[in-house]
Amino acid sequence: MTTVGRAMERGTRWSALLALLAKHGRLTVAQAVEELGVSEATVRRDFGELAAQQLVTRTHGGVVGTAVAYNLPARYSSGAGDDAKERIAAAAADLAAEGSVVGFNGGTTTSATARRLAARADLARSTQRPAITVVTNALNIATEMVLRPFIRCVTLGGVARPESYELSGPLAGMVLDELWLDTAFLGVDALSSQVGAACRHEGEAGISALMVQRADRVVVVATGDKVGRRAFARICPPAGVDLLVTDGSAPEDEVRALRAAGVTVEQV
Repeated sequence: MTTVGRAMERGTRWSALLALLAKHGRLTVAQAVEELGVSEATVRRDFGELAAQQLVTRTHGGVVGTAVAYNLPARYSSGAGDDAKERIAAAAADLAAEGSVVGFNGGTTTSATARRLAARADLARSTQRPAITVVTNALNIATEMVLRPFIRCVTLGGVARPESYELSGPLAGMVLDELWLDTAFLGVDALSSQVGAACRHEGEAGISALMVQRADRVVVVATGDKVGRRAFARICPPAGVDLLVTDGSAPEDEVRALRAAGVTVEQV
C-alpha cells in the first residue's frame, strides 16, 4: 500500500487523484483509498467535488477522466499554498461578469481561477452563448476551457514554453493587439508597491504586459508569499493593477503600501 498520508491537504489529494486518473483512465473508490491511504468518505467527497468542477465524470463506484491534460510542468504541481490558492481562485472567479471577455496568463493561481470560473453554475445555466469568453496564452487553461460549451475559448499564437505551457513571442502579441479584455487575471511571481507586478521570464512578462494594456480591469491573483517581492521582468507598475486578491499571509506593511499606491487589496 502506498500511503501518501491521512492528513493530506485537499489540493494535494486532488492532484494525486488526477495523476492516478491520467495514468489509468478510470479510478474506483477502492483504488483511491488504497493508493492515498485516506478514508472512503474522503475519496467520495473528493470525487464529487472534482465532478462538480467538470474535471472528472462520475461512474458507479468511481470516476473516469475527461480530455484534460493533467501531466503539467513542475510549475503547476501542488504545494503548501494549495488551500490559499483555492480561496483566492474562488473569490476571483466570481468577479467575472456574464457575457464578458476575460484574459488569463499562465500560472498555478490563474489556472485555479479559470477552473473555478468554468465550474460556475450560473454560467453553465446561462441562455447567452457564449456565456463568457476566455482569452489565454496558457495551453493548459485552454485545454480545460474548450471542454465547456458555454465558454468561447480564444488562444494566442506563439511559441510554447515547456516550463510553463505559456505561448509568447510576436505571434501572440499580434493576436492580442486585435482584442479587448474586460478583465485580465494575472498570475505573477512578485508584486510590490515599489516595482509593481513581475515574473521570472521576459517573454511571458511581455505578453502579460500586453494583457494589461488591453484590459479595462487588471486583477492580480497571488498568494501572500509573492507580495512584497521582486522578480526579473516587470509586467506593469503598481498603477497598472486595479485589484489584488491574496490571502492573509501577505505582509501587512506591503498591503498598506499597495493600497496607498491605489491598488485595491482583497484578502481571503
